[in-house]
Amino acid sequence: MKSEPYKYSWDDLVKDGSTYWDGVRNYAARNNMREMKVGDQCFYYHSNEGKEIVGVAEVIKEHYPDPTYEGDRWSVVDIKPLLKFNKPVTLADIKADPKLKAMEMLRLNRLSVSRVTKKEFEYIKKLGN
Repeated sequence: MKSEPYKYSWDDLVKDGSTYWDGVRNYAARNNMREMKVGDQCFYYHSNEGKEIVGVAEVIKEHYPDPTYEGDRWSVVDIKPLLKFNKPVTLADIKADPKLKAMEMLRLNRLSVSRVTKKEFEYIKKLGN
């Protein structure tokens, strides 16, 4: 899940304890969110500034209509912070690593919510800690 840190950073999520992930206005990203289940883990990626995965969040409530939009076209999920990385994993690190060359985030880089395989997820978690 990508967020611009000046709008809502990892530290903001930690301070708040949880939040709903709103503002997604891309159908593919929305569909990815709608597939998330309670207990699923997701990377928290600082986009634009930093361009790095800084931690792992956990889904605590499955999708429901985005309260910032009238109607049910767009969805949100609730997340909470789970693990802050000791060493952020940068976009440059990901692009340079042959094990991560097929990541959806690299192929579909405009998506704010993209899929990560279990193998990619575990590998990146090791890189960050």
